[in-house]
Parts: sequence; C-alpha cells; structure tokens
Amino acid sequence: MIYGAITNSWRQHLEEGDLLDLIQEAEKRGAGHVELRQTCLGNCESGEGKEWRPNLEGLQRVVDSFPNLSFDLAMAWPCLSETADPLGDQFQAALAGAKIVGRGYPHLRLVDPTPFDSAWEQVADLPAEAVSISELAREASKQGVTLSMENSGQPLRSMALLVRQARSLLSQEEGNYLGLCPDPTNQLRRFPDSDPLDELEALPLDMIKIVHFKQARDGKPYRSVDTGDIDCGAMLRGLENKGYVGAAIMEIPPDPDVFDNLSESFDFLYRACLLYTSPSPRD
Repeated sequence: MIYGAITNSWRQHLEEGDLLDLIQEAEKRGAGHVELRQTCLGNCESGEGKEWRPNLEGLQRVVDSFPNLSFDLAMAWPCLSETADPLGDQFQAALAGAKIVGRGYPHLRLVDPTPFDSAWEQVADLPAEAVSISELAREASKQGVTLSMENSGQPLRSMALLVRQARSLLSQEEGNYLGLCPDPTNQLRRFPDSDPLDELEALPLDMIKIVHFKQARDGKPYRSVDTGDIDCGAMLRGLENKGYVGAAIMEIPPDPDVFDNLSESFDFLYRACLLYTSPSPRD
C-alpha cells in the first residue's frame, strides 16, 4: 500500500504557501502519493464551480518536479445527482489533467456531496442520473483514465450497487475502469448506525481504486489518523488481506500542524501494520 496525502489538507497553507513546497514537505514526511484536489491546487487551477479548470502546464510542472511520487486528480462533481455529460468541457479538462498527473496510470477521483433521502438498497432505487455515471466511465476508458467515486451521500453498499449496475451497461474492459474510493468515516457521519468496515470488506478488490483514511471522535473530525470512531487498524488489515496495494490517502483536516499530523498518521498505520504482521509469542 502506498501511503499518501491530499492537497485539501493544506487549505490553510495554500493561502500563503506554494503547492510545490507543500508537496515537497509531504514527500519528506513519507508520502508516496499525493491526491491533487480541485480548489486546493494553487496556481494549477482557475475558476470556480462549473467554470473550474485545471492548469495543465502547471500540473505538468508539478509531476516533473517529483519523479518519485505518484498522483491522481480529484474533483467535486455532481456525478450522482445530475445527468452525465461526458463530452462537456469541464469533464474533458479533468480527464486531460488526470492524464498529465497520472503519467502511465491516470486516475480521476470524483465525489458528489449531494445528500439523499435514503440509501439505495436495490437497483430500482438508483436514480437515472446516478446510473449515467456509466457514460462518464465509457468516455474515461476511451482515454485510458480510471474513474473512481468517493462515498459521501450514500453508504459503500449503495455505491457498490451503482458500480455493478453501471458496469452492466459497459463492456468488461470499459467497466474495469470504474470503481470506488471507499471512505468509511464519511459513511459513519451520514449513516451512524451502519458498519462501514463490514461493507468495505464486502467490496471486491477490483472495485477499490483508491482509499481514504481519516478519523473522527464522537462524530467530530480528528486531526490525524488514530484511534476513534473508525478502527483504522482493522481497516488497514482488511485492505491488506484483500491484497490491496494502491494509494491510501490520509485525508486529515487542515491544521497549522498538518504535516506533523500527517507524520503521526503514517506512524499510526505503520505500527498497526507491524502489530498485524508480527509473529505471536507462540510462533
């Protein structure tokens, strides 16, 4: 697994700091991957809302400056609540950005923060707007870009249902490009009586394209990945057991000491991994 950081953790620092300097600090702290999040890219983006566009030349400078890091591009997009427009200027620009930052493995991660009245439990519950993600996935696959969706307004089981339905409308090759970015803490906030780790365990490996680690205590965001409402150690072990080897992003909140918090997050997971792999006294 490749431990990583996300640029929205640096929102405070970007007000005065340079994105390249912040990425360099994350790399020094042990990050092997950085998720480049829309609205937190400094001079590598312009515009807001539907007018947002990545600065492709700026993104190229970023990846050229860090040959030992991997990257993906992430953006908020109404991929579940509006009918998809795969040929629209913004989506095409995002695909172009993902191809630059991803080098040989381009990846665009989407999140739709729209709240829904209830979880989708069967295919009939899926809105047509959400199922149209298949059209975005088809276009992404034509360009060789993996497309993942982070769970926000729906639990993981519902997002998996959507991916299965969307894949049924695609060829197997096209469907392989579509998957999820599981975020168990997001689920617990919206669905406090659910078991997001159990639902993560139920996901097939090929559906997991990238993962987010973060923590809350009593429902409030915590500064680092640590003990709390989600058993992050159990989450790590479950992913390891599945054979997941992709990026694991520490989506920690902005904080003046965010890089110390990032180091603490990495250390916590390293310790959890050692506890998991260490032989017992009887071995």
